[in-house]
Amino acid sequence: MDLREVKLGGETIYEGGFVSISRDKVRLPNGNEGQRIVIRHPGAACVLAVTDEEKVVLVRQWRYAANQATLELPAGKLDVAGEDMAACALRELAEETPYTADSVRLLYSFYTAVGFCNEKMYLFEAEGVRLGSTLANDEDEITETVLMSKEEVRQALANDEIKDGKTLIGLQYWLMKD
Repeated sequence: MDLREVKLGGETIYEGGFVSISRDKVRLPNGNEGQRIVIRHPGAACVLAVTDEEKVVLVRQWRYAANQATLELPAGKLDVAGEDMAACALRELAEETPYTADSVRLLYSFYTAVGFCNEKMYLFEAEGVRLGSTLANDEDEITETVLMSKEEVRQALANDEIKDGKTLIGLQYWLMKD
């Protein structure tokens, strides 16, 4: 069965610093016409960084849209068009935490909210994690570094304290690795 929807036209509703929102008219697979609201995003990278002491490096930060502080893997959007995703992951780890890493390797890529947004997230695992970052957060980004053992992560998951999708994926990978 061909499930493709074909764009017939559209209009930009919002054009921002790193996202745009459009209202598109589409032809559905059954021949009818429909409308789709789409948020277009440049993509992002997140990093699963585990210290030599077997503690995962997380950040706690206020998320305005959710109206709460969340525990998350360090992550961020591409700062420039065409930026290497691995470089983005390493940069975000160093900006948001006092940690750095020798390298990263790609674990998964996935869409964050495929029903209305084309943001593709790349989940990397850091290798050679250590203290020593000299980078700092962006001016509008305030984070607190949180280190958690596997047992602490299991408890946080059981208590529904981690609600971020990319973080759930990364932590489940880490917990199932053994």
